[in-house]
Amino acid sequence: MGSCIICGTSVDGRICDLHQEDVVFEFRGRRPDELTPGRYYRGSVDGFAEFGVFVDIGDSVTGLLHKSELDQRLDSLDWEPGDTVFVQVKSVRDNGNIDLGWSIRQGESEFRGTLIDDPDNDGAILKEDADETDESDSTVESSDSGVGQPEPRETDADSGDEQDAGTETEESDETAESEAEPEAEQTPEAAEPAAQSQAEAVEATISELGDKVGSLVRIEGEIADARQTSGPTVFELRDETGTVDCAAFKEAGVRAYPEVDEGDVVRIEGEVEERRGELQVETEALVILEDEERDAVTERMEDAMLQRARPDALAPLAEDPAVEAVTDSLLDAATAIRRAVLEGRPIVVRHSATADGYVAGVAIERATLPLIRDEHQSNDAEYHYFDRRPLEGSVYDMDDATGDLTQMLSNQERHGEKFPLFVFVAAAGTTESLDGLELLDVYGTRRVVVDERAVDDEIVDEVDTLVAPSREGDAETTATALAATIAAGVNEDVHADLEHLPAVSFWEDTPDAYIDLASEAGYDAETVDDIREAIALEAYYQSYEDKRELIIDLLFAEQTDDATGLAGHVSEQFRTKMETEVETAEENLTEETVDGEPILVLDTEAYTHRYEFPPTELLLDELFRRHRNDAVALVGFDTDEAFVRSDADIDVRAVVEQASADAPEAGLDARGAREGRIEFLAGERDAVQDAVLAALAAELSTAPTA
Repeated sequence: MGSCIICGTSVDGRICDLHQEDVVFEFRGRRPDELTPGRYYRGSVDGFAEFGVFVDIGDSVTGLLHKSELDQRLDSLDWEPGDTVFVQVKSVRDNGNIDLGWSIRQGESEFRGTLIDDPDNDGAILKEDADETDESDSTVESSDSGVGQPEPRETDADSGDEQDAGTETEESDETAESEAEPEAEQTPEAAEPAAQSQAEAVEATISELGDKVGSLVRIEGEIADARQTSGPTVFELRDETGTVDCAAFKEAGVRAYPEVDEGDVVRIEGEVEERRGELQVETEALVILEDEERDAVTERMEDAMLQRARPDALAPLAEDPAVEAVTDSLLDAATAIRRAVLEGRPIVVRHSATADGYVAGVAIERATLPLIRDEHQSNDAEYHYFDRRPLEGSVYDMDDATGDLTQMLSNQERHGEKFPLFVFVAAAGTTESLDGLELLDVYGTRRVVVDERAVDDEIVDEVDTLVAPSREGDAETTATALAATIAAGVNEDVHADLEHLPAVSFWEDTPDAYIDLASEAGYDAETVDDIREAIALEAYYQSYEDKRELIIDLLFAEQTDDATGLAGHVSEQFRTKMETEVETAEENLTEETVDGEPILVLDTEAYTHRYEFPPTELLLDELFRRHRNDAVALVGFDTDEAFVRSDADIDVRAVVEQASADAPEAGLDARGAREGRIEFLAGERDAVQDAVLAALAAELSTAPTA
């Protein structure tokens, strides 16, 4: 038993439960599970990400202080890597990830005491006791090594004793010399190989380091990242087989090898160690390679990377003519994603905030995250190297591109990140996205577009890899069917996880092949419908957030009553809200006959609940599915937007062009042509309605049925 250092209460340890939050701990453990949730710890800033700050607790573990825990904006923090901070350990997850909380006290003097959290010494001990122990251990080590030991004192022995002692000494010396003679007779040539074999580094690739823990190795590759911690400088080295952290120490917090930058090709010698379950090389020598040596390593890495990145084969999940028609492009997209992982290049997936967009984006996420974890051998790698960002519509405009560039440049400046690979799914396929894509191109970023419909010619020329039908009228599919096939090529280990996703993405006319595939995977038709509707509902709320964990729970829960309850619960809300809106809308639908064509019209400004689910686009989709036999088209007119729905293959841009002649002051714009959306000036709404309906009727008279 001990007593609380603050109130004196008798406790097991040095602090009572009441005062746990009044002391700060220094951590001397080695594993995350040795931390005590609820305690405050001294830490040091390790690095920054868009979602928070990584903080080293002691010398062996790192936790994440999420931006939501901070009392100010992340970009307003004046912390630098190596700065001392004080945080609370909120939880330690089963996978070793540590969730940290913000401490309002940001100075040791603001706490009422300091304790050492040392699992090897039964937990909390006083700092001064620990310091005394350290000094005592230091003295013992010094004594054991013979350093500083006192010289033997002379005694008052008689001369005879001295003579005997001298004789014994001489005999002892002679014996020692005699015993040492064989070693002394070794030639330098004989001794040199033994010394070299002890210290010579072994050539190795990064993938081989797991078998060489404790050995001195020599590895060559490219510096993917360099970061300064409160202790060593950590270089992330990438070769053709993987990446590994190489720690180089000059002195605490001081940059080792300051001449080495990201992108340099180097040779590193050091000892392989395992820390926190991850491999690390303790750097003893680092050399920047130049000229022929650099070219040889670069060429070797490039050839090996292309070979590793390209899947052996890529086949559709099920029979789908639209997917089979773009097999080569699917293979190119899978290669681009795998290569980005191997290069240590972040991947940003931009997808529309629709059920199809979300499921397609998650398919790529599902395949890519395990590769990132394996490649970078770091618990937090997936947060650095993968980001899924929904778009409100399918257009990737200057606002979206500017936000992405700002974040991209900030990550490069603050963390030395490479420019990411952008993968657009069910988005960026029309001319309206050209400005945004061109802005990315200024910085040389790679762009992949995956679209279920033919994209505009300008987009074809602007992106690096395109997966889309060659022209309108080709066999129809969904973005998810394409993306899931790509994902299976990216990582064949997740093939079984993807089999039900295409069925989820079809609102109607789901191909039998995908229905059967989902059923074989354990997802019946009712469950598939529940998941689709649940995803559509959650896509509407917090539309700019990826909602990774929630979407994963909805899409990949094991098929048990408890697991499927989430999708069923959310889909019930979807249906309730949808039925309420549909009922109101149907009572206010009007039919216009224009040039003999029956067109349904809804005043969405007056007869829908704005800013509530369902959004106008989803409501009109459902209305048209129910009333397609009553009219050739349905148009909703809002304050400054019109939405067109039809089974005919309508060219919305042609409608806008023709309507503009009748309403020249309306500022008509087909910016959302892919979604059937037309923008206009609110003050010209009446003129726009007449002009758009007339133009639509003319277009319908010539447009083929989809």
